[in-house]
Amino acid sequence: MRLVRLTLCGLAAGLLLAGAATSSQAQGSQTPNWPQRPVKFIVPFGPGAGADIGARLIQDKLSQRWGKPVVIENRPGADSIVAIQALLSANDDHTFMFGPSGNFIVHPYQYQKMPYDPNELVPIARYSATILSLGVPGSLNINSLGDFVKHAQAEAGKLNSAAVPGITELAFDYFAKKAGVTTTKVPYRDIVQAAADLAENRLQVYTSSYAIQRPYREGNRVKVLAQMGAKRAPSLPDIPTAVEQGFPALEMEGLVGLFGTKAVSAELREKIGADIVAVASDKEVEDKLNATAQSPARGGAKEFTDHIDRQKAQIATIVKELGIQPTR
Repeated sequence: MRLVRLTLCGLAAGLLLAGAATSSQAQGSQTPNWPQRPVKFIVPFGPGAGADIGARLIQDKLSQRWGKPVVIENRPGADSIVAIQALLSANDDHTFMFGPSGNFIVHPYQYQKMPYDPNELVPIARYSATILSLGVPGSLNINSLGDFVKHAQAEAGKLNSAAVPGITELAFDYFAKKAGVTTTKVPYRDIVQAAADLAENRLQVYTSSYAIQRPYREGNRVKVLAQMGAKRAPSLPDIPTAVEQGFPALEMEGLVGLFGTKAVSAELREKIGADIVAVASDKEVEDKLNATAQSPARGGAKEFTDHIDRQKAQIATIVKELGIQPTR
């Protein structure tokens, strides 16, 4: 009986130790043993977009650092909702979304019934800033935002305009209202095509990423009057910001970074954020970002969250000022 009792006690102690080890492993596995399989970055645009290029610049470096492949999956469509829903459906700590915050922080003001819960998106790492800009035809005698405002006021609604939907369009509309400018908006199925019309003076003002306007600027067919970021991009020291020119209403940051879900622990968010900051600090990555009209803007989860919160407040102010109501 004593032998049986000792055996049973030993078995019970072993089970307790095994259970404790399993529990400890489950709690700590997200960082020491992570990743356990390939890591997926869902990009809400097609190949070649700024966010797609940015993600691929650090793909191999993160794979080497983590010891597992980093897979880029392009899921464009529906103002990033296709990608967001793919992320939320996966709801694990190996699937993330890599893209701009501006694509989805406007959704609550566009949709009467939101197709997802925005609170389920968790910022993990800030990576870059897409350079946003305002351009006019090169043939016009306009060389600053002040010149444009005077010209637009004199033309009293005769100018055609276009803007990339989302935060870029909201910023332009806010700027126009504050400056007393009225334009006729031209709709586009593919907003990238507006740059060609701008170069031909069929459009008189266009707000978009600088990358879209750059080829026409380099050909002297478009004048880029202002950057929309708070500070001049290091790669474009010759183009002043809207803020510098006295038009703060046109200030808007094109923040890009990594998002996850609540399935990612705070400890793991901190680790991934630190890893992305580390690999993005490589000079080769910085040079390639600058060459593709993006600026390095590294930061962990806290920095990214703080910037997104500021942008949300900025958008809320614009929406209230413009009286925008959800229409979808």
